[in-house]
Amino acid sequence: MLAAFNVLVAIVAVALLVFGLTALLNVFTFPRLSGVAAPAPDAAAGAGLGRISVCIPMRNEVDGIARTIRAWRAQSHSNFELLLLDDESTDGTHAAAHAAAAGDARVRVLAGLPLPAGWLGKNWACQQLADAAQGNILVFTDADVTWEPLALAALATAMQALNADLLTVWPTQQTDTWAERLLVPLMALAVLAYLPLLAVHYLPWPVFAAANGQCLAFRRSAYLRSGGHAAVRANIVEDMAFAYAIKRNRLQLRMADGNGLVRARMYTDWSSVRDGFAKNIRAGHGGTAALLLSTLLHCAVFVLPAAWLLLGWLAPLPGYPLLALLLSALGIGVRALTAAFSRQRVWDALLMPVSALLMTVVALRALQWHWRGGASWKGRTYAGA
Repeated sequence: MLAAFNVLVAIVAVALLVFGLTALLNVFTFPRLSGVAAPAPDAAAGAGLGRISVCIPMRNEVDGIARTIRAWRAQSHSNFELLLLDDESTDGTHAAAHAAAAGDARVRVLAGLPLPAGWLGKNWACQQLADAAQGNILVFTDADVTWEPLALAALATAMQALNADLLTVWPTQQTDTWAERLLVPLMALAVLAYLPLLAVHYLPWPVFAAANGQCLAFRRSAYLRSGGHAAVRANIVEDMAFAYAIKRNRLQLRMADGNGLVRARMYTDWSSVRDGFAKNIRAGHGGTAALLLSTLLHCAVFVLPAAWLLLGWLAPLPGYPLLALLLSALGIGVRALTAAFSRQRVWDALLMPVSALLMTVVALRALQWHWRGGASWKGRTYAGA
């Protein structure tokens, strides 16, 4: 029993050291959009890229779509078009978008066609947007993502500077409620601590790939070579599918930090956080077995040290309490480092064991949905999620 516990502690220690070193390396090598956002004339931003088509699918976004369109109309970069497609909204989104776009020839509001069999709603909407777009660069972003006036110019500059065929941007995630604060920053933890950026950028293997559907910026040629959204029509994690496709086609996948220029608020309360992550966490892991293994690993790495520290006095084992304290501090430190980089509340890292337990609840929700036929989101069911 003691030998097994010692092996588990060793695994946790090695995992935390690897996570910490990966996060440190990424913090110093991750490109920032703000770092390339020079206050240059518009013509100098991404010169040579040509026109940019910004593509936004909308489904029941009436509360925020006017604000989103105003932000796009205020962009310093002028050589772009904004296309918004209403994906069968039931709340007046289409009319609100039309009103907000009035008088701006750069903005087109489209009505989506009915959802065909075999397609997921967002992927179908994005395919229609791509078909209507006229630009050399296709930027797919969400209706709840806000871009500061210099953001598009910075993205254009970054695409050229990084020689990107697909540039994916990681926005600042706005987190107000405790559910958001405890779970949403784990996205940054996963990207910064688990995936070496240099491997993503320079190694050809799809295992080193990641993308964020909140911002996918393609060269049109790369989008077409990857098969467009038709190639990922039934994939609920289409962003990751595109990242893999870019790697398989020997194209250049690049990531950039959008903190300070691009921001988003994905969810607003516990139920939306739980269900929003649950709808794609199983598919994102590649299946049930991988999700269960990942969940167990996270509990071992981030919950076990805290539990040992708090309860170890009941049956003291070798290494208690100093080793338990060290492992707990390492886990909190990794979470704090990624929080600082992504402009989240650093002190929330103290609750990392709680975050890991809540993510376990999300995983169980995802498995429950899967076994009952699929995830539910915005009035649609996603079979196989």
